[in-house]
Amino acid sequence: MSERAKVLVVNVDDQEAERYVKRRTLEEAGFEVIDATTGAEALRLIEQNQPPVVLLDVQLPDISGYDVCAYLKKRWPEIMVLMTSATFTTSIHRTTGLDSGADSYLVQPAEPLELAAAINGLLRIRRTEDQLRALNKSLEDRVHDRTADLAQTNAKLRAEMTQRQKAEAALVQSQKMEAVGQLTGGLAHDFNNLLTAVVGSLDMIRARSSDQRTTRLAENALRAAERGSKLTGQLLAFSRTQKLATAPTDINQLIEGMADLFLQSLGTNINVVTALVPDLPTAMADANQLELALLNLALNARDAMPEGGTITIATDVDPGNGILIKVTDTGTGMPPEVLARAFDPFFTTKPPGKGTGLGLAQVYGIVQQLGGEVSVQTDVGKGTTFRIALRSTDRSCTTPSAADHPAQGHRSETLLVIDDDTDVREIMTGVLADIGYKIHEASNGAVALEMLSTVQPKLIIIDFAMPGMNGAEVALAVRQRYPDQRILFVSGFSDSSAVEKAIGNAPVLRKPFRPVELAEAVRTTLDR
Repeated sequence: MSERAKVLVVNVDDQEAERYVKRRTLEEAGFEVIDATTGAEALRLIEQNQPPVVLLDVQLPDISGYDVCAYLKKRWPEIMVLMTSATFTTSIHRTTGLDSGADSYLVQPAEPLELAAAINGLLRIRRTEDQLRALNKSLEDRVHDRTADLAQTNAKLRAEMTQRQKAEAALVQSQKMEAVGQLTGGLAHDFNNLLTAVVGSLDMIRARSSDQRTTRLAENALRAAERGSKLTGQLLAFSRTQKLATAPTDINQLIEGMADLFLQSLGTNINVVTALVPDLPTAMADANQLELALLNLALNARDAMPEGGTITIATDVDPGNGILIKVTDTGTGMPPEVLARAFDPFFTTKPPGKGTGLGLAQVYGIVQQLGGEVSVQTDVGKGTTFRIALRSTDRSCTTPSAADHPAQGHRSETLLVIDDDTDVREIMTGVLADIGYKIHEASNGAVALEMLSTVQPKLIIIDFAMPGMNGAEVALAVRQRYPDQRILFVSGFSDSSAVEKAIGNAPVLRKPFRPVELAEAVRTTLDR
């Protein structure tokens, strides 16, 4: 509560009774509240105090709340806005509020706990965004220092055909990615734990609630949490710490299978054309990640063609029997200063709130981790072509058979859940207990090992990153006593290679996960 007492909220409402109720609710929740009765007064107070959150009513006597929000977000995009109304409650009104820049829309009257929870939810998002902004600034400073050092060395080598320049550019990019990976590691771990608790709780609320409004709010929040999960995935992809599941892949078939996805994602004014070479060699790739890379390139091409245009996706055999994928647009192209930073993480030419600057950086990280190369050719005013070169393989593509699917066992086994994060542990135990398992829980490895003298679980679920004994050390101690004990690891740790090195080939469920994914992982491990 002492931390919340420092958080300032500007409460904007011209109705004294409603304003009083909201102020009292927030003050009881530990917030500092400043009232405003008009849009003009609100903007003046916001400029003076720079609050993290503004609670904004739609109907004001001088300026509509929509206009206040649009101006506020244009000038101070980092300020979170919770728009409220007891009158404008239709989906059109809520859509208008969100389109004007509001981060959330709450229909009044709301329960006091709901109002305080909504404010706290926005504050969590604000803190995460602040962390990312600080991370970006730190990264730019580090890259600036490294680039200055490299510039002195490169000055001696500028006279030396085309391959050396390419190698130097790759080295600079690799160093940037390495720096990002180091900076994002801890953040990704904590963020994954947070998202696991958020996503799990929202899924359970949605499943258990019979109130349509509560279900709808839970679904809205779940979509926002899933965007956070996607952001974490992007951080891990371009930092090259998330291991990819490579397998022989038919690239032509993969591109043809994305037709509906392109149609839904790009809009009707973008024409997608394919030019696929028949009998293309099989590539070694992670199909899901490669699809994501191609979608990112297509979305980037769409943004370069605001009036519409054509995207051509072509395949060819690369010299040396590799596979070449080309994504070409008819857009605006990139000037030299943009081209030089095209793959830099967090670099974007889009206005605030319209892009994270992670799309092309993610493409770069995925392709590099697949052992391939990505390059770009561009001509201002004429268009851009991205080229992805991948390794080929003599192995044939395989399709999973029915035997690959796990058997459906019973759900009354005894499980032991070990996780130091109370929220995550509560989600896991709640989900598994609800579907019939008998659950025991421990907050650390030492407590869990003591429990094994009286509890004989069919499966132990262990968090990897814990203080004291980490998950791998706990598993080793368990297996010394019970060599055949089934173990399932859960991990929000960013460095997949480090996890794999510590625990070998044991099954791992990555955070954040949905309740259904946890249930499937437990059942699969038990039925092996």
